Amino acid sequence: MTLVVLVGGARSGKSTLAVERAAAEGAPVTFIATGEAGDEEMAARIALHRAERPTDWTTIEEPVDVRGAIDSVPTGDTVIVDCLSLWVANGGDGAVLAPRAGLTIAVTNEVGLGIVPENALARAYRDDLGRVNASWVDAADEAYFVVAGRMLRLS
Repeated sequence: MTLVVLVGGARSGKSTLAVERAAAEGAPVTFIATGEAGDEEMAARIALHRAERPTDWTTIEEPVDVRGAIDSVPTGDTVIVDCLSLWVANGGDGAVLAPRAGLTIAVTNEVGLGIVPENALARAYRDDLGRVNASWVDAADEAYFVVAGRMLRLS
């Protein structure tokens, strides 16, 4: 298994870079989307991401049971999980996945670089996601911080 983690801010280019990396691998790709269209803006974001993906890729829209979705992917296929931050927000535990054959690319937001959130729920989410991101980066074969479409290697 190869695990690649792309961490960065919103609209930093993480998803585009994940799609490019997966396409370059040459293996069949399954895209696991954790976002839900709760409003028009999010629906537009989801539509934009769908349009970026090649039409021959499999897409699984799963906001919570990411492990189950990954378990359904054929051995050796490339998997993109986009994104860990929404998975955690949706109630997923964010635990690092068991090793699997094939490339796995995880996309996640870095939300801890800004001001301290005003309310306890937002602070708890920031802290939880920070721990999730750190555990995934620790487990990764490659980890990158993505800024303005550029990748800075972390490990």
